[in-house]
Amino acid sequence: MILDRLFEMQDKEYAAFQSKLTPGVAVDAFIGVRVPQCRAFAKELVKASKTDEKVSAEVLDFLNTLPHKYYDENMLHGLILSEYKDFDECLAGVEKFLPYVDNWAVCDIMSPKVFAKHKLQMIQNIQRWTQSNHVYTIRFGIEILMRDFLDEDFAVEFLQIPAAVQSEEYYVNMMIAWFFATALAKQWNATIPFIEQKRLGVWTHNKTIQKAKESYRITEDQKKYLSDLKVKG
Repeated sequence: MILDRLFEMQDKEYAAFQSKLTPGVAVDAFIGVRVPQCRAFAKELVKASKTDEKVSAEVLDFLNTLPHKYYDENMLHGLILSEYKDFDECLAGVEKFLPYVDNWAVCDIMSPKVFAKHKLQMIQNIQRWTQSNHVYTIRFGIEILMRDFLDEDFAVEFLQIPAAVQSEEYYVNMMIAWFFATALAKQWNATIPFIEQKRLGVWTHNKTIQKAKESYRITEDQKKYLSDLKVKG
């Protein structure tokens, strides 16, 4: 069974360490599987499921059994979805799983590469996700926007999506700051007006500046300019 395999990889010291980094998740929910091992296991399960009907049924049963009991099961779930090659299947799996995501680590581990091949459909989903009432659905939407839409397919209107999010949630606002710091590094001219015009909340505005100044992709002159835009209070 999949859960048995996870316990075979258990590292109790790592579980204790991971629990300190993931507040809000019960300490006894951590098995202690290291991410590289979990990622390798996910690849193994997805690869096997293509040729072995029995394994495929086992994986499907695992994905359909929600909510999971353990943090590590959720990590594995997100990593399995990230390996999917079929867009519709992956999207359906993500939609089903997102309401059960309850921490930043599981949210951020999901990174389906197939999404980048379907930009038109994805921007519509991102807009819908960022209007959710669920913290980690919003965070996931902004994360995908940051990953796939700040390079050759960038459009200035994409910046409006996270800027329009109004939230008091730390893990939402931190992702917005991360998004805009990355956008400053990749699309400075389009992004800097959002900082100059103070379009973000004060905390998010200042966190964006902090994260941008920590980036090696921002020039020293740009960092100095950003320092002058920090809001007091």
